[in-house]
Amino acid sequence: MTASTLKPGFGDPVHESQRAFRAALEALSRPGQIVPLGAAVEGVALHGAMAHLLLSLCDEETPVWWQQDTPEQLQTLQWLRFHTGAPLAPTLAGAAFAVLSAALQLPPLESFCSGTPESPEQSATLLIEVPSLESGPPAQWSGPGLRDTKAVCIAGLPAGFWAQWQTNHALFPQGVDIIFCCADRAIGLPRSTRVQTQKGV
Repeated sequence: MTASTLKPGFGDPVHESQRAFRAALEALSRPGQIVPLGAAVEGVALHGAMAHLLLSLCDEETPVWWQQDTPEQLQTLQWLRFHTGAPLAPTLAGAAFAVLSAALQLPPLESFCSGTPESPEQSATLLIEVPSLESGPPAQWSGPGLRDTKAVCIAGLPAGFWAQWQTNHALFPQGVDIIFCCADRAIGLPRSTRVQTQKGV
């Protein structure tokens, strides 16, 4: 891919990046709340929320791991690197951000960096594309940023995902954070949030 064929990023980089960054912070500070991120970027093989998050969160010091290995994903990787400088993470453990577009084939959460006791902020943030933020089986979320227990209905997650999440939550203040994306919207799930399903997981 040459510079002449690279797709554009934000039309107004400063203001759109700031707006998307604030939306990401809101999503993680208000778990379970659906937050608008922005429409799809023309010519880029990512949904709008995912594209806006990557453009606003990534830089030359944040390696990104990509779940899919396709020609379209390679082009998207090059697009992101051109616009943000973000390098490719060769392993899951080395990723600051992970782009996960096949939710049913998620790697184990423990495969990603959970930070250290001295630097828990160095953990990974997983950006997971799901088919719906509202039509999945209900799970009860509670913790910081939630006044009461909140029912959240994310669709398309693999069996056993919430059991993995409870293990991740138990690592707090270490542990990964997650932002679920669907089209132009997102929901944040920080490591401090406890999730209980109807089966008591």
